[in-house]
Amino acid sequence: MQLSSIFGMLLFLYTILLFCQLCTKAEKYICQMIGDPKYPLLSKDGDITIGALFPIRSIETLPSFEFTKKPQPLSCSSVNLRDFRKAQTMIFAIEEINQSERLLPNVSVGYKIYDTCGSRLSSMSATMTLMNGHDVAAGDKYTCKQSPIHAIIGETESSATVILSRTTGPFKIPVISHSATCECLSNRKDYPSFFRTIASDYHQSRALAYIVKHLGWSWVGAVNTDNDYGNNGMAIFLTTAQEEGICVEYSVKFYRTEPDKLQKVVETIKKGTAKVIVAFLTSYEMYNLLEQLSIQNITGLQMIGVEAWITAKRLITPNCFHVLGGSLGFAVRKIDIAGFADYVTKVFWETAFPCSKPDENLSQYALSCKIYQDLLVLKNFSDDVPEQRYASNVYNAVYAVAHSLHSLLKCTEGCEKDMLIQPQQVAEALKKVNFTVKMGDHVWFDRTGGVIAQYEVINWQQDSDGSVQFKPVGYYDGSLPPDKRFLLNSESIIWVGGQLEKPRSVCSESCPPGTRKAAQKGRPVCCYDCIPCAEGEISNETDSNNCKQCPMEYWSNTEKNKCVLKAVEFLTFTEVMGIALVFFSLFGVGLTVLMAILFYSKKDTPIVKANNSELSFLLLFSLTLCFLCSLTFIGRPTELSCMLRHTAFGITFVLCISCVLGKTIVVLMAFKATLPGSNVMKWFGPVQQRLSVFACTLIQVLICVMWLIISPPFPHKNMKYYHEKIILECNLGSTAGFSAVLGYIGLLAVLCFILAFLARTLPDNFNEAKFITFSMLIFCAVWITFIPAYVSSPGKFTVAVEIFAILASSFGLLFCIFAPKCYIILFKPEQNTKQHMMGKVPSKMLIFLYTLLPFYHLYTKAENTICQMMGDPKYPLLSKDGDIIIGALFVIHSEVSLPSFEFTQKPQHILCSSVNIKDFRLAQTMIFAIEEINKSKSLLPNVSVGYKIYDTCGSRLCSMSATMGLMNGLEFAARDICTGQSPIHAIIGETESSNTVILSRTTEPFKIPVISPSATCDCLSNRKDYPSFFRTIASDYHQSRALAYIVKHFGWSWVGAVNSDNDYGNNGMAIFLKTAEEEGICVEYSVKFLRTEPEKIRNVVDIIKQGTTKVIVAFLTGFEMKSLLEQLRIQNIAGLQMIGVEAWITSKSLMTPNSFHVLGGSLGFAVRKIQIEGFADYVVKAFWDTAFPCSFNAELNCSQYQDLFVVKNYNEDVPEQRFPSYVYKAVYAVAHSLHSLLKCREQNGCEKDLTIQPHQVVEALKKVNFTVKMGDRVWFDSTGGAVAQYEVVNWQQNLDGSFQFKSVGYYDASLPPDQRFVINTKNIIWARGQLEKPRSVCSESCPPGTRKAAQKGRPVCCYDCIPCAEGEISNETGNLQPISQFQKFKRKLIIGSFCIILLLFRIKFLIKEVHK
Repeated sequence: MQLSSIFGMLLFLYTILLFCQLCTKAEKYICQMIGDPKYPLLSKDGDITIGALFPIRSIETLPSFEFTKKPQPLSCSSVNLRDFRKAQTMIFAIEEINQSERLLPNVSVGYKIYDTCGSRLSSMSATMTLMNGHDVAAGDKYTCKQSPIHAIIGETESSATVILSRTTGPFKIPVISHSATCECLSNRKDYPSFFRTIASDYHQSRALAYIVKHLGWSWVGAVNTDNDYGNNGMAIFLTTAQEEGICVEYSVKFYRTEPDKLQKVVETIKKGTAKVIVAFLTSYEMYNLLEQLSIQNITGLQMIGVEAWITAKRLITPNCFHVLGGSLGFAVRKIDIAGFADYVTKVFWETAFPCSKPDENLSQYALSCKIYQDLLVLKNFSDDVPEQRYASNVYNAVYAVAHSLHSLLKCTEGCEKDMLIQPQQVAEALKKVNFTVKMGDHVWFDRTGGVIAQYEVINWQQDSDGSVQFKPVGYYDGSLPPDKRFLLNSESIIWVGGQLEKPRSVCSESCPPGTRKAAQKGRPVCCYDCIPCAEGEISNETDSNNCKQCPMEYWSNTEKNKCVLKAVEFLTFTEVMGIALVFFSLFGVGLTVLMAILFYSKKDTPIVKANNSELSFLLLFSLTLCFLCSLTFIGRPTELSCMLRHTAFGITFVLCISCVLGKTIVVLMAFKATLPGSNVMKWFGPVQQRLSVFACTLIQVLICVMWLIISPPFPHKNMKYYHEKIILECNLGSTAGFSAVLGYIGLLAVLCFILAFLARTLPDNFNEAKFITFSMLIFCAVWITFIPAYVSSPGKFTVAVEIFAILASSFGLLFCIFAPKCYIILFKPEQNTKQHMMGKVPSKMLIFLYTLLPFYHLYTKAENTICQMMGDPKYPLLSKDGDIIIGALFVIHSEVSLPSFEFTQKPQHILCSSVNIKDFRLAQTMIFAIEEINKSKSLLPNVSVGYKIYDTCGSRLCSMSATMGLMNGLEFAARDICTGQSPIHAIIGETESSNTVILSRTTEPFKIPVISPSATCDCLSNRKDYPSFFRTIASDYHQSRALAYIVKHFGWSWVGAVNSDNDYGNNGMAIFLKTAEEEGICVEYSVKFLRTEPEKIRNVVDIIKQGTTKVIVAFLTGFEMKSLLEQLRIQNIAGLQMIGVEAWITSKSLMTPNSFHVLGGSLGFAVRKIQIEGFADYVVKAFWDTAFPCSFNAELNCSQYQDLFVVKNYNEDVPEQRFPSYVYKAVYAVAHSLHSLLKCREQNGCEKDLTIQPHQVVEALKKVNFTVKMGDRVWFDSTGGAVAQYEVVNWQQNLDGSFQFKSVGYYDASLPPDQRFVINTKNIIWARGQLEKPRSVCSESCPPGTRKAAQKGRPVCCYDCIPCAEGEISNETGNLQPISQFQKFKRKLIIGSFCIILLLFRIKFLIKEVHK
């Protein structure tokens, strides 16, 4: 076995050596062609030759390989029109270069164009022929010489281009592809001589991810061609998708020759849940996939395509649209090459087509025109030329080669034709080319050999005749800044199934605020469950990954989407428990004072004298202080109240106990003094009694002073006991200090109790020691039970327990010591004698005191440039020349008729009709203001101000055209290039917010200031996006918030909301909804529509009809309000209280007899009505004499002005116009800014020679501050806006049946906050002509005795009223919870009270036993 292996290895080595010998044998022959040479399909000789490979035919028929005879040549069929046009484009470009005197003069460029038939075999054969030349056919022996071509243009597909580039790579022959987009070809190490005039798929793949992200799809499928093009492109897309948070459900691939794989792909798509599929396929694979999807009737999938198939005509079949309808994708730009359409129908066939005029030098094979027969069918056909998208890439490639050779041949007036140019020199020169072709495209190659990515976003749409069109709906331009590269007009897109609403494709629905995402095990990150946030945590964003912990002083609301301030709890004077405690405190004070008065009036009676009247009065005084000190514990804790309450409590109680102690000692000493030989009373006379009380009290005062100095009590927010609320309490500061105070009180109380207990048996009919003993017993029992109750009580009940202990012990002392005496004084005066006091009379007061203790619980209560003009320039409707030009855009006509776009002839001009008198007045106001300025000697003296006023007809198309006309000037059209700075210094307009957004975005790169008189969208306040925008009207931020305030003012907590689906409506409504939520207003529904969406309007009306709210906030433009009003009137929906905005609330066009029963009583904000002096007269005479074009220009065609003559002698509407003053201010603002820039002086005039740039005007506008003749001060805030000033307007009907907009209030943001909003409710007429304000609530208020229970899934304003449970109460309207904590606390106090009573009875029993 080992010998045979060794022998086999040796035989293999000998074979290799023999092969090497044969390869190195020849000295002169280093290459040899096997078989017949391949001839070009189209060719022409020249000093320089450019080769090309195109699949001009798409089907190749292979001969029979029987290996018995020489195979026949390959035959091709089925003309591929798109690649045939590329070949024609190449020839067209070469003929242009040959005729050019500027590029390669005196050098003829030839070409050799091969048909690869879409076959790699033919492609390789053609490549070898291009590199070797035709002369190899002369004999078998020849020498290889320099390649006869200087560059190769091709191929069409990426995989074929990879093969071509690898084959030509060792010979350094440059390959320039016009449509090979594979990112793999960007590798300069593997493909150093490769270039392309189309962008790499790197950009397209990333753009696919961006468009998916932009449209909110997080769950997609992916299909790609299993070749270099598809695999590389899909790999980049998948990487970018992962970066952008997009999940791919499946990623499958197949090749056109793999039917089994295709079936598996279709099954995967069928089983998948993704509604969006990214198809990175060539047109061949897409055709196969489309066929299978149609067979299996798999529809409703939103296809996202690439340039290879998104505009492929071959995919348009009768059954295709139900699968591919609504597809969205990127396509290369469509660029028209001037003269090419005519060339392909005539000149090409006469000069470049081989069968046109046979030449004797052509070979017999070339003269045989059989291979050209199928091409002759296309001779007179050119309808497809305007739709060709790759022709310009071929054109650019040819010119790139020509420019590189132009530099290598050192061409000036002529070229050095004798120079020998190597292919590698051409490759190096191509890296440096930088030129612009006649279509305006700038051509250069980046370090990877590619060009800048520029795509159109294409949408498959169906015309009314059933034909399919590829409609551009956006673009991607890699040459622009990152934030402006991608633009998509979603409103123009028709989605899959002909839907106008964007399809949804998510694995899991978005988690609303208040929840967080929890990943589903084993599934992609886009698949998750929504878990509600825990208590105290929130998520205020959709699809939040984590819930955020609220700050310490905040707690989550019910929806868990917002942190709200925790409720601060403390014992107040206004709540029931506080009132009860105050009552008992004052009752105790009153009772003590009455007893003091009684004692004072009976001070000479035996019972008062016997009880040490001086100490008794001092004791009554101290008890009064004890009752009063309890009041310091009620109310919001402050530093002063915290220090006062504890120190006052400690000192007053020590004073009280000291008096009791003094009385006890006096009683004890008095009986001791009666013994024979006793002289003790001289040591405890009145002076000593006072000193003892003072000394005992002084010690407590010193303790309190030390406590306050070292660590005083202070207010403290306790957040530990309750998570959902804050307990505002007094922190003791020093627990030792508080313990010392209580300990000292306890020490005196115990000492007093012991002494009183010892004196209880002394012989006296009214022995006071017994009552002192019992009072001290109550005192100690109260404060012993106080400790556990104080520690365990929650929140404000801690304070209540302390107050109760103070009051209970004070009442105990008062009743025990003084009640028996008062009883005798008042009801038993016969016992108030010296004789009777020597006897024994049992006291019954203790029984009365026992009965008081069970009521302990009643004292408490519970808690609670590069540019180009396309088409004809647009001319202004009204204009005047001047040193300074101000442009303007107004909707002077409100209807537009678009021409027919058949793409067979140049479209006609857009026609406008239906005069909009409101905007016509704005144009007249602008001219009036400019004429005033021109006549002024103080403002812009010796400078004439001109204007260019364009009519946008309410069309964005006209608006954009007018904007370009303003920025470029009319002279632009003559030379077709940009010639310097903008001819205007500022633009006044537009009227609507959405159009103003477009205008501002268009002019912003050129820093041209835009001043709008009526665009109120708050989005325009963003100075980052709109740094050059200003407005003389206030932002909708103020109006939106004012709408919420007016709703709140009238007590409406349940409203509906409707807004225009544009920048104006969406931004305004967003601010209103946010403010409404802050103000506690619930919105039943919030819907939107656009005037062009009749289906949406009907849906909105149905929602309004089904709603229960009686108030609707309508944030609509006049056009949308008109559409809504029409539908409400048709369906007879009336009686709704409309709250409107300035855009429609004073619109005369809406006020008709039929509309008043719907809109009568409407309330809303309108801009102020300011009269401009002299304007009413100007619009009927001076304007028509001096500014109207047909008055002074006889040569002008006045047909476009005919409809304006109707308003010539009409000015009755002028007093009602509200926006002219804002135009007037805008013009004067521009004038004042230019006045400062031109350094104008009243005597010397202005420096007219200064060149003013638009950006200088922008900066000057920021600083203007002046007052117009009407008295209004004009200046711009940091957002470019003005101060908000509105009238509150009410729709009312006069006695004669006419209608009026009556002013019933105002909103002025320039005033202090408490004076900004004023409304006179008495002057308002409500909906249906009612004088009483309508009610609009979701649920009626819950009466006392019930509580509110939120209705599941509905706003917080919707609830049911549930009766409180047994043992629970609610004593307020609208209580959320019954008083449940009250019951718990009450049980504690009852149990504690009974324990005290049992303890007292037990002590009494023990005393009796001891006595016996």
